[in-house]
Amino acid sequence: MLLVSDLSVAPFAADRDALRVDQDLVSLADAYGVATRYENSEQREVVVDADVVIAVLAQFGVDASTPESIERELAAVREARERTALPPTLVLRAGTEHDAGGPALLRLEDGTRREIDGTIPGDLPLGWHRVVTEDQDVVLAVVPDRLPDVPPAWGWMLQLYGLRSAGSWGMGDYGDLAVVARRSAEELGAGVLLVNPVQAISPTHPVERSPYSPSSRRFANPLYLRVTDTKAFAEADEATRERVLALKPDNDTELIDYDAVWDAKLAALELLWPQETAEPDPALRDFATFCALAERHGPDWRDWPAPLRDRDSAEVAKAREELAERIAFHAWLQHLCREQLDAARQAAHDGGMPVGVVHDMPVGVHPGGADTWALGDAFAAKVTVGAPPDAFSQQGQDWNLPPWRPDRLAELGYAPFRDVLRGVLQYADGVRIDHVAGLWRLWWIPPGEPPSRGTYVHYDAEAMMGILALEAHRAGAVVVGEDLGTVEDEVTETMHERGMLSSAVLWFQRDYDTPGHPFVPPGKWDPESMASITTHDLPTVAGWLTAEHVRVRAELGLLDGPAEREYSAAEEERTDLTNFLVQQGIPTEDRVAALHTLLASASSRLLLTAPADVVGERRQPNLPGTVDEYPNWRIPLPVTVDEFFADPGVRRLVATLRAARPLNR
Repeated sequence: MLLVSDLSVAPFAADRDALRVDQDLVSLADAYGVATRYENSEQREVVVDADVVIAVLAQFGVDASTPESIERELAAVREARERTALPPTLVLRAGTEHDAGGPALLRLEDGTRREIDGTIPGDLPLGWHRVVTEDQDVVLAVVPDRLPDVPPAWGWMLQLYGLRSAGSWGMGDYGDLAVVARRSAEELGAGVLLVNPVQAISPTHPVERSPYSPSSRRFANPLYLRVTDTKAFAEADEATRERVLALKPDNDTELIDYDAVWDAKLAALELLWPQETAEPDPALRDFATFCALAERHGPDWRDWPAPLRDRDSAEVAKAREELAERIAFHAWLQHLCREQLDAARQAAHDGGMPVGVVHDMPVGVHPGGADTWALGDAFAAKVTVGAPPDAFSQQGQDWNLPPWRPDRLAELGYAPFRDVLRGVLQYADGVRIDHVAGLWRLWWIPPGEPPSRGTYVHYDAEAMMGILALEAHRAGAVVVGEDLGTVEDEVTETMHERGMLSSAVLWFQRDYDTPGHPFVPPGKWDPESMASITTHDLPTVAGWLTAEHVRVRAELGLLDGPAEREYSAAEEERTDLTNFLVQQGIPTEDRVAALHTLLASASSRLLLTAPADVVGERRQPNLPGTVDEYPNWRIPLPVTVDEFFADPGVRRLVATLRAARPLNR
C-alpha cells in the first residue's frame, strides 16, 4: 500500500517515481482541501493512507488512481488557477478592499451598478452582490465583521417532543413551545429557550425519531404542528371538528409513539386542508414533491425507480402533474409550521425574553432525504461524516450523514448553506450550530470503510463564518457554536472574534493539564459561552448522581470493562464534584440544587438547564451508540406543562439562575 508517509523518508526512497507520485498526490489533495495528515486527540500526527486520500478525492470527481491521472488532474488545477483572478464566491468582511484582477462591474443586491477600475471598494453595503469581469461572474458576499454582544440570560434546553399538555397530541408541539416560552419569561424570568432541532422529516413510516437526522434542514417538521391551533380548524364546521378531535392519540403513553402521532395528525390535517394554497417557490415545490413521492415510493430516494432519483427528469416532471394535489398539501403544511413557529417566537418576545427562541441546527441530513435529492452534487453522496478515533470512541464514529462538497458550495455561491440558515432563522431569535467545527473541516469516511479509515476535508471557514454572520445579522439573531470534544483552538477563538458564543458544559470543565483533572471554577469559564450542566447526549443530573448511565450501559452490554469498575469511576467523579462544591462554598445536602447554584456562578453570558434536570428525570434523552436498544428521543417529561410550572420545586431550583441573570423587562 502506497503511504503518503513515504514522503517523510525521501532520502531513503528506492523508487524516485513513487516519491514524485507521493508529492503530487499531496499537492492534489491540498488543492481540494483533503488532509494527508492530521493531529489526533492526543496531539500526535497521524498520516493518512494514500488509498483513503484517493478514495476521498474521487468524491470530487478527481481521478488520483495512477501517476498519469494525478499529473493530469494537477495540470487542470493549475490551469484553472491561472485562468481566473477571483474565486467562485468572494466573501469579504465589511470595510475590506479586494483586487478584482482588472476592470469590473459590481451588481449590488439593491439593483445598483458600479463600475470599478480594478479594486473592489471597502464601502459596499452588507449583502449578496455580484462581481462581473471580462472572464468571470461571481457572487460577492459582504459580511459583518462582528455580531452584537449577546445579552445575559438564563433559560431552558428544551426537548420539545417530550412535553405534554392538555392541548398536545401524544408529544410536545409548537403550541407547547409558545406556552413554555411565554410562561418561562413571565413566571420564571427566563430569557432564552434552546429547542431541539425541528427540521423536516420524510412523511413515512417509521417516522425518523432523531432530530439530528432530518430529511431537510431547510424546512420544518409538521409532526410538531398543533392541529387545533390552525385557522382551518377554527373555521371548520362542528362535524369536522368532532371528527378531528376524535383522532387525538393517547397523551399518556410511557414512551412517545411517533408513528401513532403522525398518523393522527396527518389524518386530521387532511380533513382540514382547504385545498386553496399559493404556488410554492421552487425550493418548497421540490421539498413538497419529495414528500409526495416518498409517500408513494418510500422515505429514501435512493430506493426509488431510477428515473425518479433525478429531480430534473421527465418522469419527475410528470409526477409533479400527477401528484399536484398532494404536493400542494405538503406545501400547505410548511405554511402552517411557519405560522406556529412564528407564534412561538412572538410569545417569547411578548414575555420579555431578551434573547428569545434559539433553534438547534443539525450538522447534516439523512443521505436519502429531501435535501440530497433536491440539491444533487452539492453533497458528496457516497461518503459519510463522523469523527476519528479518540478516547471516547476508540473506533471512531460514523454519523451516516453526507457532507457538502466544499468546491460545489463555492461554485453555487454558498446558496445551499445560506438557504439552510434562512430556513432556521426565519422563525428563530438565534441558532445553535451543532458541531460548529464542521465549518472548518469534517471527517469524511469513504464508501465501505470503517470510521477509523477516513480523513479530514477542509472548508473555507472564513466564507462559512462570514455567511453565518451575515444571515444572523439580517435576522437579528444570536449564534452559539457547539465546540465540545476535540476542537482546534482556532474554532473557538474565531467564534468569539465574530461575536458568537461557544459552549461550556460542567462535566467537561476540567483542567486536563493538571494531575487529577480538577474542575475549573465557574468564575473562570469563558464569558463568551452558553453554559449548562449537561447535554442531551449525556446523563441527566439525577441520572449522573445515581449512576443510571452506568446501569443502562451495563444492562445493554455497552461497557468496555467490568461494571464494578465503571460504578467505581462514577462514584469517584461524584466525590470529586462534591468536594469541588464544598470548595466553592456551596452546601451539598441537595446536590441537584447545589449544581444549579454552581451553574449560576458561571461567568458565561447564557446559563441553561433542562426541565428534565429540575424534575428529577433519570433517563437521558439520547444514549450515543444505540438505536433501538434504548428509547432515544422518545422519553416524555414526567410531568405535564401545567404541572411543571405549578411545581414549587422548579421555582426553587431555578431561583439562583434567575438571581444571577435577572430579566430586565
